[in-house]
Amino acid sequence: MEAGLEERVRGAAAALKVFPLPSAVLFPGTAIPLHIFEPRYRDMVADALRGDRVIALGDLLPGWERDYAGRPPLAQIGCAGVITWYEELPGGRYNLVLEGVARFRLIEELPPEHRYREIRAELLWDGDDSGPLDELVRQAVLEVAGRLPEEAGDSLVQQAAKARGGALADVVAASLVPELERRKELLAELDPRARLQAVLDDVGELMARLSAASPRGPLN
Repeated sequence: MEAGLEERVRGAAAALKVFPLPSAVLFPGTAIPLHIFEPRYRDMVADALRGDRVIALGDLLPGWERDYAGRPPLAQIGCAGVITWYEELPGGRYNLVLEGVARFRLIEELPPEHRYREIRAELLWDGDDSGPLDELVRQAVLEVAGRLPEEAGDSLVQQAAKARGGALADVVAASLVPELERRKELLAELDPRARLQAVLDDVGELMARLSAASPRGPLN
């Protein structure tokens, strides 16, 4: 990850712009495409593009549907990122790509100065360590990659080869864990070793399902 992206996010943590999106999860070191159409979040993106391009993807606590147009309570853990590509569409809408940089813990929501929401956040950085679990996860990724379309499998193997520790868990989770609630659990797991073990378990279950769906063996 570019050091410049980390510095931008560090500088934004005292007044972090938040896009609450309960239907998606962004992991550090990965990217997500977004379509921005609500007026308050069009304002947010426009302000971000005029400045550091930093926004955060957050979650909302259960029951948010009753007050979505207002300011329903935010979840404690989310992911801050940087807009790395965008296009402005008619009517002020945007398509953009948000690259995750760091988990954050919500400290407090700031008084409303805009239609969108801002928080003071503590950034949560994984240590840059590796261990035996890293190799086990990479071996599992190799097994799964052989069952994916070639381009997707090769991309995942390359990403896994470069990442380690918690970052490795995030890359694999973003690619291979489709269930929304499970992705939220993995984002909220702040212990890199525990996250790696959880992802390893998930990939093992995925391999078992793939093997059951298309068992290998001699052709009759």
